[in-house]
Amino acid sequence: MSKNVRMPRRQATQPTQPTVAETHQPELYLSRELATLEFNFRVLAQARDTSIPLLERLRYLSIVANNLDEFFEVRVAMLKHHHQFGSAAPGPDGIPSGELLARIRERVLDLVSAQYTTWQDELGPELVAENIHFLTRKQWTPRQRRWLHGYFENEVLPVLSPLGLDPAHPFPRILNKTLNIAVVLQGRDAFGHEGHLALVRAPRSLPRIIRIPNEVCGAGDHFVFLAELLQAFVDMMFPGFKVAGSYQFRVTRNSELIVEEEEVDNLARALAEELHGRGYARPVRLEIGADCPPSIVSMLISNFELEETDVYRCNGPVNIIRAGMVYDELDRPALKFPRFTSALPIALGNGRKIFDVLGQRDILLHHPYESFNAVVDLLREAVQDPDVLAIKQTLYRAGKDTPLVDLLVEAARNGKDVTVVIELRARFDEEANIRFATRLQEAGVQVVYGVVGFKTHAKMMLIVRRENGHLRRYVHLSTGNYHQTNSRLYTDIGLMTANPEFGEDLHKIFQQLSGLGPVINLKRLLHSPFTLYKSVVEKIDRETTHARNGKPARIVAKLNAMNESHVIEALYAAAQAGVEIDLIVRGACTLRPGLPGISERIRVRSIVGRFLEHSRVYWFANDGEPEIYCASADWMERNLMRRIEVAFPILDPQLAARVYDETLANYLADNTHAWLLDSHGQYTRAMPGEAPPYSAQETLLAKLCNATTTAPARAQLPTTLREEG
Repeated sequence: MSKNVRMPRRQATQPTQPTVAETHQPELYLSRELATLEFNFRVLAQARDTSIPLLERLRYLSIVANNLDEFFEVRVAMLKHHHQFGSAAPGPDGIPSGELLARIRERVLDLVSAQYTTWQDELGPELVAENIHFLTRKQWTPRQRRWLHGYFENEVLPVLSPLGLDPAHPFPRILNKTLNIAVVLQGRDAFGHEGHLALVRAPRSLPRIIRIPNEVCGAGDHFVFLAELLQAFVDMMFPGFKVAGSYQFRVTRNSELIVEEEEVDNLARALAEELHGRGYARPVRLEIGADCPPSIVSMLISNFELEETDVYRCNGPVNIIRAGMVYDELDRPALKFPRFTSALPIALGNGRKIFDVLGQRDILLHHPYESFNAVVDLLREAVQDPDVLAIKQTLYRAGKDTPLVDLLVEAARNGKDVTVVIELRARFDEEANIRFATRLQEAGVQVVYGVVGFKTHAKMMLIVRRENGHLRRYVHLSTGNYHQTNSRLYTDIGLMTANPEFGEDLHKIFQQLSGLGPVINLKRLLHSPFTLYKSVVEKIDRETTHARNGKPARIVAKLNAMNESHVIEALYAAAQAGVEIDLIVRGACTLRPGLPGISERIRVRSIVGRFLEHSRVYWFANDGEPEIYCASADWMERNLMRRIEVAFPILDPQLAARVYDETLANYLADNTHAWLLDSHGQYTRAMPGEAPPYSAQETLLAKLCNATTTAPARAQLPTTLREEG
């Protein structure tokens, strides 16, 4: 917390109702941007945790680098843009944009330093001890150097286009996040010009990590970064010159797509055109090798129109993110998490038709412990069933190898009415979603791009089936995307049901999305941007009223992130009234817990473990009649105000108890992967103390699925633990 912040003076007596002025004070809120950076320190702690398998730790290091890229591409880029044009109004934390940018830089410098210390001093030596080597030029043996020289000459040099810089050869366009080498040359060229500067851009077609064959190195696994190769043989690109120095650099650019939806005729076409320029948008960060001299730094700053404060020196490869690529290269089970097999719910065993099961009971799915194949099987059964008349589904992120698009295409070709709401603006998935939309349209699927100004972030599927002369609706709702790969890596809750009220609600939502209808009244589902925000605040206020009336009152919520100031105000008021509140917030949380007289009854914890915590669950004690909702929405301003989101109640008492136990009580008991937030915005790792170590994720692995050494091939692991954009 800033030294200039004065906390409101409160007496440590009975809690009282806060005044409006008190709950609007900036010192009651943490910065979203700084809270996001703190999450990456927690991920980096995984890379430094020696109890975690070594290659998993290397992957965590890569994830931090990727998260930092996206942080600059989106959050810093937007902040810098608004600051430059004087439109950056402070958030609830009240920090002016200039000060916030300075504090971001200070914290990023700490994170970058910790990253490279982890790489150089911790992971590097431990990898060598396991006979896994990332070799620098100084470490190459003569035999390795000869092989690498041949590789460079035959595989790399032919695709390079080095560029000398002079008035006739101006500074080129540098693509976002690509590897580049700045070269200082001495001597005269063929036209009599004295030595100059040159740039070498590494095409994306070149592998960033080169594996040296065992016949060259002997036993073990030996890798070389492409940057090392380029710098080692840079003289071959400039014959006749003496190379006085070569320096790695990498530029990060603004990657937020700006499309004025109200002013375009076709959103897909407008986005496709905008995507062409994304890689060359305004620069926001320059990463350079630690040995780069000031003159080269100044030249790069000038050409990218940046400032000194936008430069970050790297004590190692500027694209350290690429180190994680070797994870899939290496068959080292002992250095990875044990494999596991996701289970199918018992109710779906023995080859029973899913429609028959759902006719009798709801099915709950807890991913990744339970298999996403149940969802794929539901859609496949619908595609092949002649009694199914219509299928409606949303797609936000689906993954390039998803079977769902194939099934939706097949459904349309089988004569079923298929409607798919594809969110084209799902950040960094825009191009893939445009391809999916085109393919579906060509198959006769009715494709809708959502609603102008509101991202469609809800995860929902509706199947209409004729049974005994009547129509019946089957529903799937989830906290996570229809993304089969992520379903093995992210924790999410899904519900399959034939509840007619759920079916009617979902029918109305799809009608609204495709027909742009009026505001609708729903019976069971909460719906952003209409009823979800209001309902959450009302349910918090209801607990507040119970507490004031002397009744037990409690709120437990599991979220990816939280920054909506009015929800936070309601939570502060509830805590002061006596409500006990536990928040499990994986990423950025702008609420300050533990403030004397304000939030002493609020506890915030973050779980960072093997799987990305992604499920959103809200639980309200409700005077002995608890309510529990699963949702696609975090308690963030964008989710509650500017997106199409759905929260769905778990009505079956047994399933509701299971969701509470597995996603809330289980995580509140974690004392090995939990981090506890204090009122200053700092996180401290929970320690078992005298209690036995307890891991929520390991408990669910043991409870819900079967560990195995003969499981199918491991899925491609994620390169990011990011907020959905």
